[in-house]
Amino acid sequence: MEARAKLSYVRLSPQKTRLVVDLVRGKKVQEAMNILKFSPQKAAAVVSKLVRSAVANAEQKGVADVDRLYVKTITVDQGPVLRRFLPRAQGRATKIRKPTSHILVVLDEKL
Repeated sequence: MEARAKLSYVRLSPQKTRLVVDLVRGKKVQEAMNILKFSPQKAAAVVSKLVRSAVANAEQKGVADVDRLYVKTITVDQGPVLRRFLPRAQGRATKIRKPTSHILVVLDEKL
């Protein structure tokens, strides 16, 4: 039985978040949590919290054994980009892009 959790509009770049997500795809939940715990990236803390939420959703659904859960799929999609402008010399302006991400985690039981 699948359990999922989704986090939208995270103020993280999708490109940087995908680097972290690729580390845990297909791993058992406990192993994934250990990898994320010791990763220095900012995205690791966000993904870790999302995996914990998916585990809580699995417990709520009544999955037989939480210890047998693994990360079936985890995807990072691009969200809207916030555009800001910074004044520069001689009346010019520079565009600052603040990207957002949508992260989806699906856990399943290994038989």
